[in-house]
Amino acid sequence: MAVVYIDGVFYDKKEDAKISVWDHGLLYGDGLFEGIRVYNGKIFRFDEHMKRLYDSAKTLAIDIPHSYEELKQLTIDTVRRNGKPDTYIRLVVTRGPGDLGLDPRKCKHSTVIIIVDDIALFPPEPYEVGMKVIIASTRKNHMAALNSNVKSLNYLNNILAKIEAVHAGVPEAVMINIHGYITEGTADNVFVVKDGIIKTPPPHVGILVGITRNAVIDVAAEMGNPVQEALMTSHDLYVSDEIFLTGTGAELIPVVNVDGRTIANGKPGPVYRQLLENFRKKTKVEGTVVFTQEELDAMQGAAV
Repeated sequence: MAVVYIDGVFYDKKEDAKISVWDHGLLYGDGLFEGIRVYNGKIFRFDEHMKRLYDSAKTLAIDIPHSYEELKQLTIDTVRRNGKPDTYIRLVVTRGPGDLGLDPRKCKHSTVIIIVDDIALFPPEPYEVGMKVIIASTRKNHMAALNSNVKSLNYLNNILAKIEAVHAGVPEAVMINIHGYITEGTADNVFVVKDGIIKTPPPHVGILVGITRNAVIDVAAEMGNPVQEALMTSHDLYVSDEIFLTGTGAELIPVVNVDGRTIANGKPGPVYRQLLENFRKKTKVEGTVVFTQEELDAMQGAAV
């Protein structure tokens, strides 16, 4: 069972959770979303995700029909109804139902959807042995077209790059901008380690400043190895000592081959392994509480 919230109604069955075919989120990708993780009964970096959602809505001029605190509580209620202490939240806001034209004024109210379900972007093996990626020929959208920090429903740019990865027989692609600088993966941020220095592309090249990206930067600082934001090209990836990707769904995952070039010794490196260990420690203790410890103990007992 996966309980889904849509505009004031909780649906107990996936097949009952529907929106209008006139919704501009469907017709035009006119909307925004957040992917959020729940670890050990706590929503990880909930406020950071919520702030980005409301910031994206402001840029797209979409009115979210709930206050910040109301939407937080609705999200918590949806997680509780699903009864999963470790899960994934997809929080979606669309322009709402309108007509077949583009005019947003025809959409009288926005649509709010909260989905709680499991997610597995990659199988377990690559986390231990690393994965291959390509650098996509599809360029990252220019910041002047749509600011990359707006997490909109329109992912066609990223999907085209993902299709390139699929055709190349690898699980992921890294995208560069029109100036030739590394930006991000199709659904994750990029980190590079060279001579002990951790680097990641700066926001102005056209990345979504990921919540997990920021968490990893915090973890690295706590380890005494602060991350540098730096312009990088494909060359910097090829000659790096380590590469790893970060994202809400992916967490941290190592890259050991780019465009057929083996990275260092072809194995996940020590910086990645230490960051992953410390990141997972952080997710166990940090977050907005959804289930009390007594409830978690009862869930664990029921599962035995």
